[in-house]
Amino acid sequence: MQKLHIGCGDIYFKGWTNVDLESNKADLKWNMLNPLPYKHDSIDFIYNEHFIEHLTVEEGLGVIKNFHKILKQGGALRIATIDLDYIVHKYNFFWKNQDWIKTHKYQWIKTKAEMMNICFHEWGHKYLYNEEELKRRLKEAGFKKIKSVKFNKSDFEELKNKETRKDSKLILEAIK
Repeated sequence: MQKLHIGCGDIYFKGWTNVDLESNKADLKWNMLNPLPYKHDSIDFIYNEHFIEHLTVEEGLGVIKNFHKILKQGGALRIATIDLDYIVHKYNFFWKNQDWIKTHKYQWIKTKAEMMNICFHEWGHKYLYNEEELKRRLKEAGFKKIKSVKFNKSDFEELKNKETRKDSKLILEAIK
């Protein structure tokens, strides 16, 4: 069984091929703007958390199309990311009550506008998604069966308990 963990950073999944351009924990150092070095229909599972938002919408679509090509029929892609709808909700209601602000030393943020701009522009973010937009891009890439899933829950044993960040509020699984 072939499983890819894309944009692994410091998180290493045993039994997976951990892919990242810069991480020392990566099994494969790869620039995701280039097609992955796998044959079509050769991968069972692809997982990424807080990766897609670091690409422009065009780059993200290209990467998702590549995922679709290399996944086996019945294979699954799981994307866990920031949810733009959640951020907008927090902008309007209790913006300081977010895990990333409390636990990652961002208590210095003074206003909800500053919080919103940080979400859009810090950490190399290039494009934030809500469920509607991410489903749209998955469909454009060729996925037909797409569903929203809960944090660390999945119908696939291999995709359970993968999220490591509480701010992964948008989680979709797309099956080829």
